[in-house]
Amino acid sequence: MLIGVLGASGDVGLASAQALLKLGVNALRLGGRDAVKGARCMEVLQQQWPQAHLQWAAVDFNDGPALAAFARSCDVLLNCAGPSWRVEERAAHAALHADAHYVDAAGPTHLDPAQWRGRCAVLGAGLQPGLTGLLPRWLAEQAFTQVRGLTSYFGVRDHFTAVAADDFLQGAVDGSSEPLAAWHNGRRSRALRRQREVSVPCFPGQVHLLPYLNLEGERLAVDLNLEVGQWFNVITDGYVLKALDQAHGLPRADAVQRLCDASRLDMSGQAPFVTLLLQLDGRHHDQVLTRSLVLSGAGNAALTGAMAAITVVSVVEGEIRAGCHEAAQALPPAASLERLLRTSAIRALNLLHSPLDQLHAAEEGCL
Repeated sequence: MLIGVLGASGDVGLASAQALLKLGVNALRLGGRDAVKGARCMEVLQQQWPQAHLQWAAVDFNDGPALAAFARSCDVLLNCAGPSWRVEERAAHAALHADAHYVDAAGPTHLDPAQWRGRCAVLGAGLQPGLTGLLPRWLAEQAFTQVRGLTSYFGVRDHFTAVAADDFLQGAVDGSSEPLAAWHNGRRSRALRRQREVSVPCFPGQVHLLPYLNLEGERLAVDLNLEVGQWFNVITDGYVLKALDQAHGLPRADAVQRLCDASRLDMSGQAPFVTLLLQLDGRHHDQVLTRSLVLSGAGNAALTGAMAAITVVSVVEGEIRAGCHEAAQALPPAASLERLLRTSAIRALNLLHSPLDQLHAAEEGCL
């Protein structure tokens, strides 16, 4: 079983390769544009897994013949190259022509389902979209017979790479994410407001809350039959927030650079983290029920790479039927979470039988 990892010399590609090896997948073809980074990547992996069967190939997603040659003889092609909106469908078409399954840590917005009748194409297999849509589904399986409300707080403090910044900004202009929107028995624009300098459990100090509703959240609301859904990006420091506010008036290259610089300033002397707080409200038959979840992750690249890796494993194990899918909808929640924990990308995962507000009381009691 040969897995091709496109973009392996980047942070997410390397993290994906490491997670795959931790999960027992030991035949990898790694590819990227930067030969120096590629050699470093191979050295790191070979030192950690000396028995692994690793190959390296120079490949650029803009080079059709090289991309086709890279995908040839792969059982699954995993795309971690970016920015994803620039890759578009190139990597997916290479997988098709190689008769391989396809997994994308981000993914094009649309693939023709008719072309994937005999193979899997799984998109959105990253941190967001991906894990942020999978965990609510897992939580919904914990004793609920009906889920009525969802509240999510998602915060990342990490370095923005140029690729990650470009994709993040693209999401603000391509219609996949609407600021201030929420779900109230359907998408409702401008339903919420920004909140500045508020306290949220498990986040350091005063934070800013930026409400949004993206396509992943909308699919989740429909699948869970939610009445109310509210999602918030949590910004812990000021430089990234300022860069985001200024981005719409700048050329894309300048906005990307400012966001990268801002993330470095916000990271100065600080440890990276990913924190996701979830609360579901509903019923277990006639009983009112609330369950909450607190996830702490090692960083953006580590969690994105781990999600991509467990999606590849799910495809290999035959757990996802042929066709085009979004990872959060197609992955088996319980088995996927168990695999994620094995990658060590999740530092802590706590299930609470209480609302998130009670975490405030617990933190204040500790003080």
